[in-house]
Parts: sequence; structure tokens; C-alpha cells
Amino acid sequence: MSSPIRQLLELITESVETLEKVCAKNGTAIPNLYEPFAPPSEAFRVDPVAAEAASVISAAALHLEAILTPPQVSLYRMVGGHFKSTALRACLESNVTEILREAGPQGLHVDDIAAQNGQDPKKLGRFLRYLATNHVYRELQPNIFTNTRISSMLDTLKPSKEILADPARKHDNTMGLAALASHHLDEAFKASAYSWETLADPKTVRSEDPTAAPFGRAFKTTDTLWDFHARPEENIRHHRFGIGMKGIQALQPADAILTAFDWKSLPPGSVVVDVGGGIGSVAMPLAAQFPLLKLIVQDLPGVIKEAQEVWSAQMPNAIKLGQVKLEAHDFFKSQPQTNASVFFMKQIFHDWSDQYCLKFLKQLRAAATPKTTLLLMESVMPFACHDPSADSNDGVPGAVPKEAPAPLLANYGAVNEMGYNADIDMFLLFNSQERTILHIDELLRNTGWKMTVVHRQPGDSTFLQSIEAVPV
Repeated sequence: MSSPIRQLLELITESVETLEKVCAKNGTAIPNLYEPFAPPSEAFRVDPVAAEAASVISAAALHLEAILTPPQVSLYRMVGGHFKSTALRACLESNVTEILREAGPQGLHVDDIAAQNGQDPKKLGRFLRYLATNHVYRELQPNIFTNTRISSMLDTLKPSKEILADPARKHDNTMGLAALASHHLDEAFKASAYSWETLADPKTVRSEDPTAAPFGRAFKTTDTLWDFHARPEENIRHHRFGIGMKGIQALQPADAILTAFDWKSLPPGSVVVDVGGGIGSVAMPLAAQFPLLKLIVQDLPGVIKEAQEVWSAQMPNAIKLGQVKLEAHDFFKSQPQTNASVFFMKQIFHDWSDQYCLKFLKQLRAAATPKTTLLLMESVMPFACHDPSADSNDGVPGAVPKEAPAPLLANYGAVNEMGYNADIDMFLLFNSQERTILHIDELLRNTGWKMTVVHRQPGDSTFLQSIEAVPV
């Protein structure tokens, strides 16, 4: 039996050979760390064999690092996570990435960066060097830095002079990822400092109330994040958050809703209710692709008012012809639609703790017909170990994701860390969470629903699975 490090090395070697062969066959390239990100650099992942090989290589490399790095160093990489966040926020908010993009591949001296963004060059240089040590930015020569593939993800692609002159509008008309990072490095980062205080307080340790989130302690408020953002003085944060949510949409597969369910199986005239559907961004591709379905988008009155403007501008005929109805509704109250073929909820669970999920699930169950399907789209958290629930082949189809080969962690380790980041973020901001499939199944069973199948996005084990359930 070979040693664990030898097994990991063999996985890396085999997967590198596979990745190189697939890339050569498809005419795609393995990304260059020292070139700015561009969409074509990710083209190799379209092939599922290449995507799997890349995941195995990354997971094995991280596993090797955990074995061979001195444990105190590994520990302090975790302890020092907030130091990295500190350095990253300083560079993001002072527009370092845009300044370096304009400087070109030869880089720029930290004195010249500071001359443009007004920062202290000695402090800024320390932040940049720390990040460069983690491959975020690159130090070409002493005190001369340039972007890497990673730091370029923070680029708004705007002229640095424009955003320095009007920082409040920095993220307008951008893809939103920098705005999302800015939000996480502000509200969530500050809330994280109060996690233990929240957990140690007998008043909040077991509370499921959204006002008991660490966010409230950090910002000295009893408001939820939504109420806090509604304050006039928090307009900039609210505006940034909205753009950041567009960044999340950009990270999701464009056709995720179209592949989440067999919509073609529904008879013409079937009613699909998008519960908590916002302005109807998810319903739009459904309306375009399946014109014979009747779509009802439900949300609170203020959101529906905004939705009316959006649909009037983008798909006015859908409203005029009655294909789509925009309906003001609080999903904690009695569901008015009692003839739905599908109740659909996208990323609603993760905003709420269990006691609230139970409430709206019961309302939907009370309104369901025997043939109604409940369709949930959530980020389902895999276990870090093998899940034996599918070993006998009698479990729910799709409930267990594809697991990594031994001796890797079953969930591919930190390669799939984004989902777990979102889980902690939900706790910090909303006192809520992402959930494992067993947790979701428990909530469904306790409210009169039975999970029947889980549909997974190709090559992804954490992001936006769809779960079908039926009344029992």
C-alpha cells in the first residue's frame, strides 16, 4: 500500500496528463496565473473531463499541503484569515487593481500607486506584498507590483481616475463581482468579529431570529440587514449590495432554471408560482422558453412595483397577454394560489433559519394539490466525508453528489469552499444558513413534503442544485 503522499502524487500526475490531453484535443489552454482573467481562459472547464481533472489536481495539491506544511503554519493561515481580508479590502477600496491594469504588465512602483490613490506607500506596500505571497498581485521587483489572474477579478474595467473621482458610483455598470467582494469585506467582515460574542450570549446562542445575527452587534442595530440598508444614510451600501447580487447571478449558469426541472412535461396552461421571486429575473427565461405556461411571480409590494417596471420594459406582452402575473404576497401568510402545478423557490431557504422555513413550507403545503411539485433551488452543502446514504441504491436520486477519489476529502476540500463561505455568510448577516441534503429533507418531511429527486449542475457539487418534492 503506497503512502498517502504517494497516492496524492499519483492522482495529480494522472489528472495532469488527462487535463493536458483534453486541452490539446479541444484547442483550449490551461490558464496563466500571471495574465489577467479573461473568459476564454476558463474555456477548458466546459469539457467535464477537464473540469474534473482540474478539481482533482487542486484538491490533491491542497491535501498535500495540509500534510506537509508545519501544523502551526497551517493553523495560522486560518487564524490570519482576517489579515488577508484587511489587506484585500485596502487594495480593493483604493482601486489598486485598476491602477495596475493601466500600468500594464511591467507593473508600477508602490510610490506611484500611492501617488494616484492617496494611500501611504509604506502601508500599501505591506498589504500588497502580503497578498502577493498568496498569488493575489505579483511583486515583479522590489516594491513593483502588477496584477495576477486572481487580483484582476476585482477590476471594474473603468478608468481609475473616474472611480477615484466618484467612489460611490464605482460599481455602476459593472459585472458586480468587485461589488460583491466589497460588500463581504465590509458588512460580513465586520460582523464576523462578533460571531463568538453572539454564540456566547445566552440570549442569542440558540435564537433563530434574524435580528440575532452577528451583523446586529457589529453595527449596533436591531435592524435586519434589509432594514439597515433601507436607511437613507446607507444608500451607498444598499446600492452596492444590489450590484453585488448581479455578480452572483453572473457566477451562476445562465440556463440553470431551464435545466432545473422538466418544464416540457407540464401541460399547456399549467400554473408555475415563483414564490419570493423578486422582480422576476428567473421567471423571464421561463416565460420566453415556455410561452404556454402561466407564470405568477410573487413578492412584497415594493418589489412587485419594481417588477412591473422591469417587465413593462423587457417583456411587456407577457403581462398584457396574461402569460405572466405579478402578485404582491408575503410567503409567511396563506398562499392564494391553490391550483399550482409547481411552487418554485430559488435561494429562499438560505435567507431564513429553520423556524421560518417551516412556516412558509406549511403555507405552501396547505395550498398544494395532490399533483403539485415543490421545486427548490439551493446550494446544497456536501459532507466532508463519504455519505453512505446512497450505497444501497435505494436513496433519493441525486441526493449524494459525485465524491472525490480517495484519499481526497469526499467534497474535494477547499476546491468547493465557496459554498461553505456562503453558509457562514448567511449566519453572519441573517442568522440563517446553507443546508445539507439531510437537513433539507428533514424540513420537508416535517411540513408534509417528500423529496423525490435532486438535479445537479454538471461538474458542480455545491452551487444551485434543484430539489423536487411532492405532498404526502
